[in-house]
Amino acid sequence: MGIFDDAVPGGSISKPIMIALGALLVGKLMSGRGNPDPAADPRQQAPQANDGGLMGGLGGVLGGGLGGLLGKLTEAGQGSVVDSWVKPGPNQPIAPGNLENALGSQTISDLARQAGVSEQELLRQLSTVLPGVVDKLTPQGQIPDQGRIAALLQQY
Repeated sequence: MGIFDDAVPGGSISKPIMIALGALLVGKLMSGRGNPDPAADPRQQAPQANDGGLMGGLGGVLGGGLGGLLGKLTEAGQGSVVDSWVKPGPNQPIAPGNLENALGSQTISDLARQAGVSEQELLRQLSTVLPGVVDKLTPQGQIPDQGRIAALLQQY
């Protein structure tokens, strides 16, 4: 049982959404295999949802990791929602449209393609899991470093 198993309603998080979370929370997840730059090796294709991790591709989507993600959400007017996830107490929900507005349609498109799901499905699932995941990652109201987040996400 992993740290995120009780972070969301219904239990575990699907692998495609873990791929998207990896891109959002740490910039990229490395599976330790293959060339991280598909353009450098034409035999490599973009990672699919069944890959061991996110290899490059979205590494720069939100260069600031979890802090960058929370900053983007705050700048988009979701500061009180973000605070509820980080601080003790109940987590406020975030609407899929608010998440898309904060991250931008290009980021959502890239994440959906990387995860192998539709943009609407990505937004629906991320809006469901993100509050609980951020809450689990910030039990004392402190944002962990990207290495810690990556280690937790690699368990999935």
